[in-house]
Amino acid sequence: MIDRLKKLFAVPESEPVQTDAHQLAVAATALMVQLARVDNHEDESELKIIVDCAVQAHQVTREEAEEILADALAHAEDSTSLYEFTGQINDHFDQPQKQALLESIWRVALADGRIDKYEEHLIRRIADLLHLNHREFMQARHRAEDAAG
Repeated sequence: MIDRLKKLFAVPESEPVQTDAHQLAVAATALMVQLARVDNHEDESELKIIVDCAVQAHQVTREEAEEILADALAHAEDSTSLYEFTGQINDHFDQPQKQALLESIWRVALADGRIDKYEEHLIRRIADLLHLNHREFMQARHRAEDAAG
């Protein structure tokens, strides 16, 4: 009886299980996708920055980063709130990792050379949901602006 219960609840070995690292990368990337879409104009330069940030942040190849982006685009499309992404990040990221993510989000906002008021508002919401204070919010912005040149 116990053996039958174990078999019933066991995860079959043939089924691929997404790693936590992949799910976290998708959650972080989905926040960047949400930002890219906030002004109703998801542009190629923003998507390129998102892939660049994924390569750097998650130490993956460009192809893997593009897969992460594809998953994030699908998840962002189906998402009804930011909480599902920020909740995962809060559970697994420390403060410096959240600050680095916010800097990447700022880089996406700066990709087209201007920051729309809706983009800034969304970044502020994300920072609040990630429990980042105003100083951390501004530091991330300044680092992203410096990197943009």
